[in-house]
Amino acid sequence: MSNKSNFTKYMRHGSAIVKGTIGLGRFLIPYRIYESDGPHIICLNGVQQSMAMWHTVILRYAPHYRIVLFDFPNEGRGKVVSGPVFVTLDEQVDILREVIKATGTNKAVTICSASWGGIVALAFASRYRNEVKQLCLASLGTKANERMVETIKRGSQIDSGDRQKMADTLIESFGQNLPESIKNKIIRQFQAMSEENLRAFYEHGLFVVSTKKLGDLIKLSQITAKTYLIHGENDTIIDPEDVEFLASQINQCEVRTIKGAGHFLHLEKDGAFDIYKDILPIPAK
Repeated sequence: MSNKSNFTKYMRHGSAIVKGTIGLGRFLIPYRIYESDGPHIICLNGVQQSMAMWHTVILRYAPHYRIVLFDFPNEGRGKVVSGPVFVTLDEQVDILREVIKATGTNKAVTICSASWGGIVALAFASRYRNEVKQLCLASLGTKANERMVETIKRGSQIDSGDRQKMADTLIESFGQNLPESIKNKIIRQFQAMSEENLRAFYEHGLFVVSTKKLGDLIKLSQITAKTYLIHGENDTIIDPEDVEFLASQINQCEVRTIKGAGHFLHLEKDGAFDIYKDILPIPAK
């Protein structure tokens, strides 16, 4: 996958931030780097989320860590410029590797992810074992539970013009704990979503439902990076038993549970990152 990139650099609160776009074959991938001399982190969005979802991570960990954010195709400003709108898991893994190369991310990187981003992280770590130090994977299981399947089926039956109902269905299913400001952002996101992105969202849902075993997609036993599965106690679409089963399939894996949190951990509770203290420690001043 060949790439071309362009970038701009500016300062905010004394820290350098690099913004740019990488051309990767049939994709355009926007990225942002929060420069620091600290350890490297790269963050992977959930489906139809964008770099903006990592705002709380930036507030807490920059400038202690060098943080790379980016949007996959069909997320935020990420684009498919040719070919099918659906982006395969293999393509997403290739995109992650090219972004790591293009942004100068080192091989001691920590990958932080949300939801589907964790699938991409696991696939990457199983193939490129020497390029990842640790994985912090939030809201991740091995399969769609009954609530998720029901939500995807309900969503597929909604008329494409009724964006309000689409957003309400998602929020009612697994976004109940979100603050009203975030719920309103989700509603606006669906209202502004292009037909291409909506189709990609629908096709991804069908793929999730059809995938029976994560182990059929990813060789979990080959992952050598220290792995943490961060689970919200009130997550309605990821069963705790499934999280424990996933942990049992990965070497050096721990489960951490955030009390009172749902699927959107970092957006729901200000104290969600307290559980990360030993995973991503902030150096004493």
